[in-house]
Amino acid sequence: MSNHPWQKSTYSPDASNCVYVSANPTGTVRLRESDTPDTILTATTDGLRHLIRTLKSTDRRSA
Repeated sequence: MSNHPWQKSTYSPDASNCVYVSANPTGTVRLRESDTPDTILTATTDGLRHLIRTLKSTDRRSA
């Protein structure tokens, strides 16, 4: 596991279903889930911002 400090998302309600984020020295953002901590996704800040905006604007009732 990396030495980057991980921060639990404020949207993660309990200890069993947590999303963690970490700033990477290269300027990217790293994401992992508590269920699979060895699986790490890396995104640019612009890419992550776009993903979050898209998810917030999507009508989940139609899914």
